[in-house]
Amino acid sequence: MDGNGRWARLRNLPRTAGHREGLKTAKAIIKKASELGIRYITLYTFSTENWKRAEEEVSFLMHLIKTHLKKEYDFYRDNRIRVLHCGDLEGLPQDIREEINKVMADTAQYSDLSVILAINYGARNEIIRAVNRWKNNVKSSPLTEESFKEYLDQPNIPDPDLIIRTGGELRISNFLLWQGAYAEYFFSDKLWPDWTPEDLMLALDNFQKRERKFGGVIGGAE
Repeated sequence: MDGNGRWARLRNLPRTAGHREGLKTAKAIIKKASELGIRYITLYTFSTENWKRAEEEVSFLMHLIKTHLKKEYDFYRDNRIRVLHCGDLEGLPQDIREEINKVMADTAQYSDLSVILAINYGARNEIIRAVNRWKNNVKSSPLTEESFKEYLDQPNIPDPDLIIRTGGELRISNFLLWQGAYAEYFFSDKLWPDWTPEDLMLALDNFQKRERKFGGVIGGAE
């Protein structure tokens, strides 16, 4: 969800204003995804690299995450949204960990749409932590692609079909490297706060027109 800071700068506003607007966009996109019957959506909320940002901005983002989780319970309930987390939970402040655990517990009974919040997430970090989990399992057998997935943060979530990146950036940026091996990508020049449900529909329409081979061939021919 790229472009919050640039969106604010273009309007001579502080970066925090861009993050607040980006949060509104995320809610609108989640609502539309729920209406469309999409079962899973992962939001890259805060990366392991984002700690390098200015302390003031990091503190604001942590506060925004905490307060947003608290005040959106009605939204989760009304739309039957289950909230999950991926990322290094232990690397977050205690109050943030507690709020994430609370919202996951309070929404565990919902099954219409699972929203996975990638907070303090980095794909390389996830893979290293998965390997360490496997090493710490004294009963573990040799790893396979299938068994490795069991040690990832959310092993029961299917691999993504489509990964969307906004803000004109054309790179993966350490996001779902394992899970996204065969995902389709959609790159948008629009800054995230300017995104609308119509943009989501455009991305989905583009996705539906693609032929997915998964390393094979279509119709028996190249």
